[in-house]
Parts: sequence; structure tokens; C-alpha cells
Amino acid sequence: LGATTGAPPAFGSEAFGFVNVALVPFTSWFLTYEKEKLAGLVVAEHCPKIVAWAGRCRDRGSVAKALSDPDQVFQVAQFLRSKFGYK
Repeated sequence: LGATTGAPPAFGSEAFGFVNVALVPFTSWFLTYEKEKLAGLVVAEHCPKIVAWAGRCRDRGSVAKALSDPDQVFQVAQFLRSKFGYK
């Protein structure tokens, strides 16, 4: 990812392929990981190239329509935590 000068628009290449389709849904959880302080993870700090790649993916109209809003993912995660008593 970004091994060449100037980052490619997709994961490792110019074409949006299987790896992008398989991994991009996890990017909606980045905000939840950070807000829940899971392992002290700050995704942008630890994985800036992945965050940049996720942003480029979200710039694609088809991806933006298909992905869940990170704030909504966080709200669902909070609801599930309270429902099942996880602290």
C-alpha cells in the first residue's frame, strides 16, 4: 500500500479488486475501535496508509453507498454493550 511514489487508488494497484471489497467494510469500525479505546488503538496514528486507503475507497460512490456510517456503527456497538452487559 503506497509502496510506490503516490499511493494507488486501490489496495496495492490501480484497480479496485477483491482485497478492497473484502477489507473496506472493516473501516466502518475504526471509529468504534478508537472510541472504545480497544488496546489503546488510534488507527490514524498506527496505520496512516490504511486510513488514507480507506478514504480513497470511500470517495468511490459505490463504496460510499454500501458502507455503514462509522457513527451508526459506534451507536450499535454501544447498544449491544449495554444490552449484553459488557463493561
